[in-house]
Amino acid sequence: MRFGRSGTIRRGRLAPAAGVALLSYCLLTMTAWGQEGQLELAVKATYLVKFAAFVEWPASAFESASGPLNLCIVGAPLAGVADQVAAGQTVGQHPLAVRHIAAATHGLGCHIIFTAGAPQQSVEAAIDAVRGEPVLTVTDLPQTAPRRGIINFVLQSNHVRFDIDDREATRDGLRISSQLLALAVNVSPR
Repeated sequence: MRFGRSGTIRRGRLAPAAGVALLSYCLLTMTAWGQEGQLELAVKATYLVKFAAFVEWPASAFESASGPLNLCIVGAPLAGVADQVAAGQTVGQHPLAVRHIAAATHGLGCHIIFTAGAPQQSVEAAIDAVRGEPVLTVTDLPQTAPRRGIINFVLQSNHVRFDIDDREATRDGLRISSQLLALAVNVSPR
């Protein structure tokens, strides 16, 4: 992962320290935000944006070689925080676009979906709606929850961490970088 002068994320050969850089960036972002609730939201939004550089989608997942990479937020758990973090970012040739949606549906064109549950749609229904599509599902559920996304945020010692279900990612046609897998608290292997 290389960062351009404009702050864009460009896909390239990932340096060995890229995973550490991702974690450091998120921890610095945590420090920059004042209130605890806002801080947690800022870290999660930053992770959502940064995850994109560590995931490979099939070419058929995009409208074109330079079509947008759509980060869809179900409900309003991240308010405008994800919009701020993603502003002006690109992943490879794909500009990052944040879309706020009421519910996930098949064929919506999302590449990443974050859901923590919404009145209109449960987390399980959102995951089921895109199962089998190349969509990185990200959830924010307790570790005891029966179903979680491909990536699930967890809090450990007041730090935002994440688990990854690499088996489910592979089933959905996604390839997650070994560097991101190495940063996860728990990984369900392929």
